[in-house]
Amino acid sequence: MNKSEKKRVLALGRVRRMPPTGWSWIDGRFLREHAPAVGRDAIALYFFLAAVADRDGVSFYSDASTAAILRLSPEQVAAARAELLARDLVAYRSPTTQVLSLPEPARRAPSTPIAIGELLRRLAGGEP
Repeated sequence: MNKSEKKRVLALGRVRRMPPTGWSWIDGRFLREHAPAVGRDAIALYFFLAAVADRDGVSFYSDASTAAILRLSPEQVAAARAELLARDLVAYRSPTTQVLSLPEPARRAPSTPIAIGELLRRLAGGEP
């Protein structure tokens, strides 16, 4: 689809609305920036936790209940959670898990153009 085409609602009577109870969303950045770096079980766990969490991102589901719903073993749930913890996507203290706001992407320092001669001097160990 090019930019001049407009997206159309296909089922007007079924447009999603905020539910009267519950609080859930997935930040699109999760899919772009984090999902490619974690396994399938970690993605499923993240989606599950986001769906069951309250407005603060807090869930009290036990590993056993989570495993049963996701059709994983408790060990697989623990390993998936470890992946999410390592990426700073959740906080955990049994039995509570909190889905965290996504970390800000790492910012690179703006690069300054450098002359090839200067670069070669630096690489050779000469003074800048």
